[in-house]
Amino acid sequence: MEKPIYTHHSSGSESEHIATTATGRPTKPRGDSRFHEHLSENQAAHLAEVGAKGDPSLVLGSERRARIEKRLKLKNYIDRNNAAAARLQGFEEDLHLTGNQFPTLLSILYVGYILFQVPSNMLLNRIGRPSLYIPAAMLVWGMISVLTGITQNFAGALLTRLFLGMVEAAFLPGALFILSKWYKKDEISLRYTILYCGNLISNAFGSLIAAGVLANMKGKLGHAAWRWLFYIEGALTMFFAIVAIFMLPDFPHNTKRGFSEEEIQVAQLRMLEDVGEVDRDSGEDKWYSGLVMALKDWKIYILMLSLTACVTGLSFNIYFPTLTRTLGYGTTETLLLAAPPWVFSCILAIINSWHSDRTKEKFIHSTWPLVMGIIGFIISMATKPSNKAARYVALFLQAGSYAGYIIMYTWMSSSFPRPPAKRAVALAFMNALSQTGNIAGSYVWPTKFGPSYLKSYAIVLTMFVVTILLNLLFRQILVSANRRLEEGERAFNEHGDTLAEAAALESTTVQDAKAMQKGFRYLL
Repeated sequence: MEKPIYTHHSSGSESEHIATTATGRPTKPRGDSRFHEHLSENQAAHLAEVGAKGDPSLVLGSERRARIEKRLKLKNYIDRNNAAAARLQGFEEDLHLTGNQFPTLLSILYVGYILFQVPSNMLLNRIGRPSLYIPAAMLVWGMISVLTGITQNFAGALLTRLFLGMVEAAFLPGALFILSKWYKKDEISLRYTILYCGNLISNAFGSLIAAGVLANMKGKLGHAAWRWLFYIEGALTMFFAIVAIFMLPDFPHNTKRGFSEEEIQVAQLRMLEDVGEVDRDSGEDKWYSGLVMALKDWKIYILMLSLTACVTGLSFNIYFPTLTRTLGYGTTETLLLAAPPWVFSCILAIINSWHSDRTKEKFIHSTWPLVMGIIGFIISMATKPSNKAARYVALFLQAGSYAGYIIMYTWMSSSFPRPPAKRAVALAFMNALSQTGNIAGSYVWPTKFGPSYLKSYAIVLTMFVVTILLNLLFRQILVSANRRLEEGERAFNEHGDTLAEAAALESTTVQDAKAMQKGFRYLL
């Protein structure tokens, strides 16, 4: 007699199974398996077979999507960081900036960025059309970038930077949420790193583009070179936004292009098996349910504080051209030298995230790059500006610390799996409030601390130490949570009466607590 193999499936409030024999022939499913009712027996058997290991064609399509999103993130960060490059060619002088007005321009972007992330992700989850929502936001921020080039004073630049942050708020938490809808928790690190490489590459290519524009466009058509920088990069962003409209998919349950019907079904089944439940919100949930569940989960606040400290420590990114200029070279040479450390950081981040997915481990993979960054800070503090080789090596080590920061983001995504409405808010909420670190970081590197920037390096070093300690605390919290899940699973198997308590502990619904108790464990 052939032994049935069961694949768990949860739909609505009922737990269901698809049964197949060892030879792959489906037996009669138990319960009302709505997810598979429209499939033939051969299709159901095929999905049961490939659901756990993934479909090669689906992976290819997913990698293509990740590459598209990387290009979009590249434009996101180039537009955000071009003010730092423009500073080298008369930006402050032409706008008559004084005192702390330049760091205020840098930090005001994050005010809009912080305030609009949670509403944006709630709206994205509600409308379910990222293929239109994200490109529309890109079109607007590209236009705002162009308008920055025509500003004549501090007030005009302040407004464009504020609105730029408001619109860019749609992108990063939205992209994180999209990836979390397509990838399992032990796959997402590498894919998010591919996305985040857009940021790292933008630091490299943004410098190269800026070097070319600032060196060759000065006075063209009567405009300063820094104004051309905003014109060109804003126009490129709008071009990629139009392309993205025709290339980005939606969520697995409603995407209409890029995948076959079977691949879409496999994508949904993969996410079902990752936690034990279909990755959809209940129709009974209110529009604000995700916000309430997220705010009640105190794990969010620990990781949010850790991310904030880390972002403050990474504030050297904003001033990277300025720090590179302390090596004593001219504008063009400075911008060219600023590129290689970010290429190194991108390669390191990909290797680190690949190994994190393979080992299903987060804490160590988020910690050792930060330690490397601390070593880079110490080298910069201990050497004189005349020691160019040592200080340039230190810049590589500092840039490499981003590999740890990226793992923290994937840790965040995998630690708040269900329901999607809660995950959408949690991702946006933590990312938004952690950006207060960028506001603080805008004031960590004043020119009066240069050229050694000893005080600045001491501040960011301290922030990295705080980050590591908070990550250790978060890990211990997850260890305790896994222990409770194991105890709850045993109790559920014996008594079946612990779901309400588990839901309260994890700040989720009873239905999602039921799914999480059946095999789900947090990654440590």
